[in-house]
Amino acid sequence: MPRDPEVRKARRDRKVEKIRRRNHRFIVEIPLILWLVLVWAVLWGEFNLTNLTVGVIFAVLVTRVLALPPVTLSHRFNVLQGLVLGVTFLYQVTKASFQVLWVAIKEGPNVRSAIVGVQLRTGNDLLITAVANTTGLIPGSVLIEVDRSTGTLYFHVLNVKNDAEVESFRQVVQDTEAAWIRMLGTHQELAMLHEEDERLGRKRRLAVLRAPNLSGGDS
Repeated sequence: MPRDPEVRKARRDRKVEKIRRRNHRFIVEIPLILWLVLVWAVLWGEFNLTNLTVGVIFAVLVTRVLALPPVTLSHRFNVLQGLVLGVTFLYQVTKASFQVLWVAIKEGPNVRSAIVGVQLRTGNDLLITAVANTTGLIPGSVLIEVDRSTGTLYFHVLNVKNDAEVESFRQVVQDTEAAWIRMLGTHQELAMLHEEDERLGRKRRLAVLRAPNLSGGDS
C-alpha cells in the first residue's frame, strides 16, 4: 500500500518526539531531583554515601515513575542571595527553637494558636513549595494545607493572641516568598518585586529570611 511508508514514518517520528520530550523533561528536572535529595538527607540528618544514594533513588522514582506535572524553572539563580537565604534560615531555625522551648515552659497548655491563611504573589509551583517548606521547617508553625488554585498556604501558628500577630505572620511568609523570588524567581517575578519595593519604600534587596517572634511581633 502506497501510504504504508508514510504511516510508519509518522509513527516513528511520534516515537522519537516522545523520547526527546521525556529526556528533555528529565534534564529540566535535575535541579528538582537534587533538591529532593537534599531534603531527604536533611530529614534523615545523615549525609553519608548510602543515605544520599537512597535519596537519589527515591527522587528519581518521585519525578519519573509517578509522572508528576513538570515543574517550571526560571533558569536563573543568584548565588549571593542563596547564601544570604541559607545563613538566615539556619539562624531563624536556631532562634525559633529556643523561643518554642520558652513558650512551652511559660505558657504550657494555655498557649493560644491560630490557623492563618497566606495568599502568595506567585502561582509558581516550585516557589509555593519552597515557601511552604521553608516556613514549616522553622519551629513555631506547621503547614496544614495548600490551595494551589489560589496560591494560598494555611499554617497552624503557635502563640498567636490577636489580629496584629496574625498579620505579622502573614508578612513573614510573604517576606519568605520575596527571598525565594530574589534567589531564583523569574525575571518577571523579580521585576514585580522591585516595583513593590519602590511602591512601599523598602530598601532591603537581599533574600533575608524572617521568622515570627513567638513573644510578639517579628524578627
